[in-house]
Amino acid sequence: MGPGDLSAALAPLPRDTDARLLVGRETFDDAGVYALSEDLALVQTVDFFAPIVDDPYLFGQVAAANALSDVYAMGGEPMTAMSIVAFPTGKLPLHVLTEILRGGQDKVHEAGAVLVGGHSVVDDEVKFGLSVTGRVHPGRLLTNAGARVGDRLVLTKPIGTGVLATAAKRGDLDPALHREMVATMVALNAGASREAVALGGRCATDVTGFGLLGHASHVARASGVTLRLVATQVPLLGGARDAWVRGNRTGGAERNAAYLAPLVHWRNASVDEPLRALMIDPQTSGGLLVALPPSAAERYLRQVSGSVDVGEVLLPGAAAIVVD
Repeated sequence: MGPGDLSAALAPLPRDTDARLLVGRETFDDAGVYALSEDLALVQTVDFFAPIVDDPYLFGQVAAANALSDVYAMGGEPMTAMSIVAFPTGKLPLHVLTEILRGGQDKVHEAGAVLVGGHSVVDDEVKFGLSVTGRVHPGRLLTNAGARVGDRLVLTKPIGTGVLATAAKRGDLDPALHREMVATMVALNAGASREAVALGGRCATDVTGFGLLGHASHVARASGVTLRLVATQVPLLGGARDAWVRGNRTGGAERNAAYLAPLVHWRNASVDEPLRALMIDPQTSGGLLVALPPSAAERYLRQVSGSVDVGEVLLPGAAAIVVD
């Protein structure tokens, strides 16, 4: 669902007020956090979706990496996972399901976690994902609410998976570019998360379905700041711009654009339409957007391969985000 519809659906519901609930739904963080003791809290999340790639094993890996990323975005370490499966039994051979599950299990094990079970339903469309439980020290959380004025904004993976996946489904993507896209999606955000925590970071979000600007807007609102992003510094996956120009679009991008319209000030008129579109493009298993003090950001950029400085945190202004 788009962020606008989701916000509207949640608005009438009462908020939980348990003092042990350190992070709930109010800040649109990537996972919930529940304190068990002064030095231990649970990180809990769930994520699943329909196939974004044709290969069932790779789909399992991508979906699992995407779900595990929510725990890393909170500064946590995954402990256990449970599979969530929808499968058209009788329409597809069961070995397809086996390979999806194998891909998910291998990625869970790579994260140092254990797959403990799951739940399945019969459905006309394949869907797969995980419910993940992790652990974190309550004093070392990464949250949407932790950005501070003067912090630098660092993005750890290039964007463009939504547009590229659409192109691939239409047979409109070079195989080499497809392999590059898949490689980014199956890569865990473990190292990026651990380095942020080690440097004393307090703010991160992973860039997934709401797009780079959608997730950035949640950080801005939760932290009470404005985020400034420099469009030309945002890393793009190879072929993403050309794929958009060729007409590859996603419905999620339209929903994201409608939600972001009152929140984003496009201050630089020279930012062209393809780049604007990619900054709201729904991502799958994207990187982390991390806010760090300048000195820590410099070290982070040296330590985390592929990370790029994309902007800064400003005093709150009329817009949640300004794009230069």
